[in-house]
Amino acid sequence: MSEDALAVIDGQTINIATLEQGVSAAISRIARGEGFTFFTLNLDHIVKRRQDADFHAAYASATFVSADGAPIAGLGRKQNERIERTTGADLVVPLARQAARAGIPIGFFGSNTQTLETCLLKLQGMAPRLRVAAWEAPPQGFDPASPAAEAAINRLVTAGARIIFIALGAPKQELLAHRMQRRFPEIGFICIGAALDFIARTQNRAPAFFQESGLEWVWRLLNNPRRMGKRYALCAMAFLSLLRNPVGRTEPARS
Repeated sequence: MSEDALAVIDGQTINIATLEQGVSAAISRIARGEGFTFFTLNLDHIVKRRQDADFHAAYASATFVSADGAPIAGLGRKQNERIERTTGADLVVPLARQAARAGIPIGFFGSNTQTLETCLLKLQGMAPRLRVAAWEAPPQGFDPASPAAEAAINRLVTAGARIIFIALGAPKQELLAHRMQRRFPEIGFICIGAALDFIARTQNRAPAFFQESGLEWVWRLLNNPRRMGKRYALCAMAFLSLLRNPVGRTEPARS
């Protein structure tokens, strides 16, 4: 376990214990002129890490990793009682507020135009001094490894964004963040999944009871059984393997 590791799950270090620590670490790093990648580990990501060597490598080099999802947070707490669930959806608002206070311009990449416009209006209402340098919604079928991806991020950086929230879903968002952080080492990249949809209310997040009891997956399954059924079956198998051996590294399949 590395010096700053709080826990290791399936060979992946978790080094962010709480939402507050994650926000503070991200803002402090940008204030020092240093970039980062910030990923939030959940069971679906465990499954994908085991199957995709590029995704595994992106996670292995991530600057910050938090526990996203009750199963990962629960396993993490067995190694370090400080660990709490910290999701990409929970990071956006407090980070936007702290960025506004610190005068750090932010950018957004992902989702769609309608969601982004609605979300940004709401965020600027929550953080009136927030400086959104630029935002872009990529076309369907977007390839994070394409020259178009680098051109899009370059536009956000040129516009002045120093923290960029990426909302593409896994593994696209992590692969893009990993690649672009090497291209722009002074920029922070935070992967947030469906966070913008939740803020804009174009998707409904699970009610507080489901979130607080660790049953958010039940809400998602009930609302989208066809899409989520296979995913959660794979996640359940991964969780059973982690109960037997939570720490041990699982090497990915070769891509």
